[in-house]
Amino acid sequence: MTQFDLTDEQREIQELARRFTADRITPFAAEWDEKHVFPRDTIREAAELGFAAIYVSEESGGIALGRLEAALIMEAMAYGCPSTSAFISIHNMASWMIDRFGDADVKARYLPDLVTMARMASYCLTEPGSGSDAAALKTRAVRDGDHYVVSGSKQFISGGGENEVYVTMVRTGPNTPEGEGPKGISCLVIDKDTPGVSFGANERKLGWHSQPTRQVTFDNVRVPVANRLGAEGEGFRIAMMGLDGGRLNIGACSLGGAQRCLDEAVAYVKDRRQFGKAIAEFQNTQFTLADMATELEAARALLYLAAAKVTAGAPDKTRFAAMAKRLATDTGSSVVDRALQLHGGYGYLMDYPIERFWRDLRVHSILEGTNQVMRMIVGRELLKD
Repeated sequence: MTQFDLTDEQREIQELARRFTADRITPFAAEWDEKHVFPRDTIREAAELGFAAIYVSEESGGIALGRLEAALIMEAMAYGCPSTSAFISIHNMASWMIDRFGDADVKARYLPDLVTMARMASYCLTEPGSGSDAAALKTRAVRDGDHYVVSGSKQFISGGGENEVYVTMVRTGPNTPEGEGPKGISCLVIDKDTPGVSFGANERKLGWHSQPTRQVTFDNVRVPVANRLGAEGEGFRIAMMGLDGGRLNIGACSLGGAQRCLDEAVAYVKDRRQFGKAIAEFQNTQFTLADMATELEAARALLYLAAAKVTAGAPDKTRFAAMAKRLATDTGSSVVDRALQLHGGYGYLMDYPIERFWRDLRVHSILEGTNQVMRMIVGRELLKD
């Protein structure tokens, strides 16, 4: 094995995810997109392979793999449908946060159902007024005996209204400068059917049509203190650690979608004839494909390296996760855009898969931290003394 090769076990995991995608995702993804179908049954089938608890510990029923294995699985599933793969990624992030930071009681109550996806989980950080400035969140949790009373709302929540479990960042700190900052944030697990939890209309979006996105509103919701993950005030740290993995996964979803479009473009240019020959024979076509393939491999190499660093807990893991997310999502969109161009007018039609990937991958530069925020993180790390 060369230093940069996958292990036999990693190849087996990748092959398992590719076979599942070819059988259960790729043939149906266009219909899910067009008819806005949330493929709950297919997602539960992924859970049967362990894909709902990829980096959850074996003691909690997960398959306890590393972040590189998770990236391989997400990349493979995104080859069929980035939207569905990303949805599964978010559930994994929420499950991992409960496993990593929850006490024995919370884990026992939630993880058995999350591992099988009998219940599905959302991650609630973003609010109508705090997106990139996540530490400015306003949703407040006031202690009342052995409960918190939670009021506020969360925006752009994947699985909103459909999922049963909401891992939610709330403000528990006092009305002081410190309490209003990152140190005043705690993390609560909130059930869908708790009185006072409600949902907005399903958002009408450019892409990601196979998963619901809604606003989640909390109106004096009573949540047991026993549902807190970690100590009071640790929520922001927990949220950011979750995002290291989420950023790798969303980058991997971009790689998978872009690889699919590159493969589609290669097949198309061999078949499509103009000026008396296949357009694959034109040097311009070959140069475009060469750049697409080169940039995609470079982004993949950085993402796999970052995944290894996050698994190992390396001191520069957050910087590498941010760099990899930025490069993979920008590159993914750029590769898909050129694949669409190579298809000409046909690329713009829904009869071909390219336009769906073009729409689905666009949001990856925005969520799990915008790519501008990724640059801030990298720049800040570089300038540290």
